[in-house]
Amino acid sequence: MYAQHLAGKKIWWKETVFYQIYMPSYADSNGDGYGDFKGITGKLDYLNGLGIKGIWLTPFLKSPKVDNGYDVADYYAIDPVYGAKADFDVFLKEAHKRGIKVIMDMVLNHTSTESKWFQESKKSKDNPYRNYYIWNDKPNNWESFFGGSAWQKDMATNQYYYHKFDVRMADLNWANPKVITEVQKVLRYWLDTGVDGFRLDVINFLTTKEITLDNPVKDGKQEHKYDIDQDGVKDAIRIIKSTVSAYKNRFIVGEIGSDKIEVLKQYQREDLLDVVFNFNFGSIPAFSAKRIFDELQSMEKHMESYPTLFFGSHDMPRIIDRLANGNIDRAEALAALLLTAKGVPFIYYGEEIGMHNTIAKTFEDIKDIQGVTHYKLALKKGKNADEALIEGNVHNRDKSRSPMQWSPDDFGGFSTNKSWINVNADYKDINAQVLSKQENSILNMYRKLIALRNAEMALQYGIYTNLEFRDGRITFTRTFNNESITVIINFDIETTIQLPDTAAVLMGSTKLKPNDFIIYKVLN
Repeated sequence: MYAQHLAGKKIWWKETVFYQIYMPSYADSNGDGYGDFKGITGKLDYLNGLGIKGIWLTPFLKSPKVDNGYDVADYYAIDPVYGAKADFDVFLKEAHKRGIKVIMDMVLNHTSTESKWFQESKKSKDNPYRNYYIWNDKPNNWESFFGGSAWQKDMATNQYYYHKFDVRMADLNWANPKVITEVQKVLRYWLDTGVDGFRLDVINFLTTKEITLDNPVKDGKQEHKYDIDQDGVKDAIRIIKSTVSAYKNRFIVGEIGSDKIEVLKQYQREDLLDVVFNFNFGSIPAFSAKRIFDELQSMEKHMESYPTLFFGSHDMPRIIDRLANGNIDRAEALAALLLTAKGVPFIYYGEEIGMHNTIAKTFEDIKDIQGVTHYKLALKKGKNADEALIEGNVHNRDKSRSPMQWSPDDFGGFSTNKSWINVNADYKDINAQVLSKQENSILNMYRKLIALRNAEMALQYGIYTNLEFRDGRITFTRTFNNESITVIINFDIETTIQLPDTAAVLMGSTKLKPNDFIIYKVLN
């Protein structure tokens, strides 16, 4: 059992608060409007002061950026917009010097159609790279994640290639041993460079067998029976895991495209993935204390080892708007839960300062492929431009990708010249510089919570000895080596908590208003 395998072991990723950096939007050092490695390196002291021990970098490899780097054209080259390999090496060295691990997003399901592999593959049916991808004479009914058919005809050979996502992102053929060998080389290259692990994008979408059967359709909606979680996916992940595990102290977190915890838990095992993202918890669409508790309880019941804990990412609206309804107190209460519950916490950049979503005012403001697609679909359905803009904004993931707000200076201190996407208009008030000087700001609350988690092993390794929901309060006790820490987060009416005689309050007070919390340790 995986949980038994990990029990009692000192593991760095259990002790780590991760921070996700969306590469184009964090810190621009040269004024071209895009974040880069020199910019991130200049912010490492900020992250160190926040208490961050792990960084997850979204894709930074060479790409035409149809999907902002999730369409890789060259697995060995850093995209020039982010800097040179030497800039990455300096960043990695400086991060490690501060005790910060770095994991990189690795996209192994597909490549850009601009990659050398695909450009060779399309030349002829007998090209050595032809079977790096999936070609068929006749498409089946599988759908693209971005809408429409998942098949595109190429006139050079009159065959169709498979693309689970955009037409410019062709799926790799994991049934081909040469593809597996190529992927192993890529992983070893970056592990040799010194990265501490990988976040694997849509890893259960790998195509590992021939494509023949149509997916069933029920009530007009296609069921993903044959195109996801194929036979052979776990074998492919085992190869990835064994390749990574040949290097000491490495970590793999997987994005699994499923809302079924029975599916998720299958991938979190000693020979597969260290942890997986559970979007049932992380992407709850609207605030519900009971729903949050139910997902905590579900993970405790079904997931072996540690779950992951997150409320934000580059693919969903920001916490402050989606879950807190603009309420800073609630955002802080959610941060307290994220940083004290059982699991590996991931903070999305800007959450620590309460950054808000941005809304595209014109179609030209929408750069995200999903937002653009839904805008155009709305027009095709007869909606006017204003209605289409609303539809585009609903699906526009860029709403949570605006540049980090560092200061009240122009462009929020993100850049000296411009930004690839609009900086939120509230940057003069909501920024790291201003909030750092406010004693009771959300930024300083994050610092205190992370410092507490970094100091208390019960918050890193502790099991639940109590997990309950009552009267709008989520309560849990975590115990490790005879130390117990209890957390009470009150999302409802004002109440007073009676503490045990031997309790020492670590944060908060016994009088809990709505969206207040208390954290205390029972001294033995």
